[in-house]
Amino acid sequence: MTMLARLFKGNVRQYGMIFALVVIMLLFQVLTGGLLLKPINITNLILQNSYILVLAIGMVLVIITGHIDLSVGSVAAFVGAVAAIMMVDWQLPTWIAVIAAILVGGLIGAWQGFWVAYVRIPAFIVTLAGMLLFRGLTMIVLDGQSISPFPGGFQKLSSGFLPDVAFSGVSIISVVVGVALSVWYILSEMRARRAQLKYGFEAGANSLFLLKLAAVAIITNVFTFMLASYAGIPNILVLLFALIIAYSFIMNRTVIGRHVYALGGNEKAAELSGVKTKKVTFWVFVNMGVLAAISGLIFAARLNAATPRAGTNFELDAIAACFIGGASASGGIGTVYGAIIGGLVMGVLNNGMSLIGLGIDWQQGIKGLVLLLAVAFDIYNKNKRAA
Repeated sequence: MTMLARLFKGNVRQYGMIFALVVIMLLFQVLTGGLLLKPINITNLILQNSYILVLAIGMVLVIITGHIDLSVGSVAAFVGAVAAIMMVDWQLPTWIAVIAAILVGGLIGAWQGFWVAYVRIPAFIVTLAGMLLFRGLTMIVLDGQSISPFPGGFQKLSSGFLPDVAFSGVSIISVVVGVALSVWYILSEMRARRAQLKYGFEAGANSLFLLKLAAVAIITNVFTFMLASYAGIPNILVLLFALIIAYSFIMNRTVIGRHVYALGGNEKAAELSGVKTKKVTFWVFVNMGVLAAISGLIFAARLNAATPRAGTNFELDAIAACFIGGASASGGIGTVYGAIIGGLVMGVLNNGMSLIGLGIDWQQGIKGLVLLLAVAFDIYNKNKRAA
């Protein structure tokens, strides 16, 4: 077996979904006659899927602990409604309303986390009740009507772009950011590889390592050049990047992250090892509430209105993104990067099917099939390792 085959087999979840994403993008690039990868559509993909990706980051932590949260779409809608009342009706400053809305999301997460962690009611039941409760509250506070428009500064959260300097129609700062990210990635990977070699860990062949560095650098610069060719880097992409880096660091490099994985892997063993399982579960749901609030604010800013039907099916897309990205339905397995890849798979499917004119009925059916296959793939790999 070659080194490449062993590498793929050992990371089948991670590389399998990346490969699937590339294949899906190339397929729709052909079917749409080149429309999918046009700079304007790449930017639209980011804007259209940003709130789902934010939810997926929080949802993957919930799933890793062995739970599920069905209420995030309703919580996002409720927080968007509360923010609209504060900004539009009460004329509060945007920053105060945003902070207050995020606090509301955290309190909702604490409410649900209390029932799950300390009363021991299954998360499925608690969050199903939350889905109904907060959807009803959204309709009550909005009185069945939409509230708009939001202040211009708030709208830029979801539809604005970083200040830039254009040269021949290309945003210079966006190109510089792409180069800087490539350099940062290469240096960090080289430092990590040196540490692996220093302590005698297997680091893989140099040729594969260099190929990986080159591939990531090329993809990063092509991506930022596409953004530069349209309007530059969206504000929401900066927020997403910060969340991905922060949560990846927490899950991979901190005690809190280790405790989350330990809880999902075996709750009894984790508790006997000194992990405060109830506290971890509680704070995972608080975190989910905060990210649901941020997602609701992003969606409201993009729509420029708070509506009673906002957030519909958000929870299904977020859960699907996590499972497609390699999270295990039994808990203990999953990554933030995987959830983002899964969210991008769902986003590209939605966008590509819309571009070729498939109806919503076909879109829902195909997404359901993709989710089923992803979970079946996970179970197949688990059974194969057990055997």
